[in-house]
Amino acid sequence: MSDPDVPEGPAAEPGQAEVEELVLHLRDLVENARAMPLSASVMVNREEVGEIIEDVLNILPEQLREARWLLKEREDYLEQARREAERIIETGRVRAERMVERTEVVREARRAASAIVEEAEGRARQVRHEADDYVDRKLASFEVVLDRTMQTVQKGRERLHAHVGQSRDDEGADATLEEAAFFDQDVP
Repeated sequence: MSDPDVPEGPAAEPGQAEVEELVLHLRDLVENARAMPLSASVMVNREEVGEIIEDVLNILPEQLREARWLLKEREDYLEQARREAERIIETGRVRAERMVERTEVVREARRAASAIVEEAEGRARQVRHEADDYVDRKLASFEVVLDRTMQTVQKGRERLHAHVGQSRDDEGADATLEEAAFFDQDVP
């Protein structure tokens, strides 16, 4: 069974797959739970649901660390590309200075240096965009998992509150019926 909103294959990270699997299991527990008589509420095993939620909460910090690591890797990669671009620019400048005696060579060196700078800047922009896209995809995927978890927890809480409210209403109605029956004994 494939969910179209869940990434599959190499794009899905192991921790993310575990969280999604736990959330889907939690959803199945709630959807397949035994219905309460005369109510829209269902009975779920509090301990089992609690364990699943605890597992999700234990996995999420690892995914946050992974996202931070990705951001740091991106910054390191951009810094390395910047240093490489500076090195290429410096190399071009040094070559141009060596050829100052001949004007045609100087012009050619300037053109080559300019091309190298443009190429390095273009590559740096491309790498920056690729890194930004990758991190954005990871964070969006993480956001989807968090959103699903929050929705599942919210639905469970709403059902629990509906069940608790229904139980209190049923207890109040039983007490009223008992009082009415007591006073009806005096009426012929």
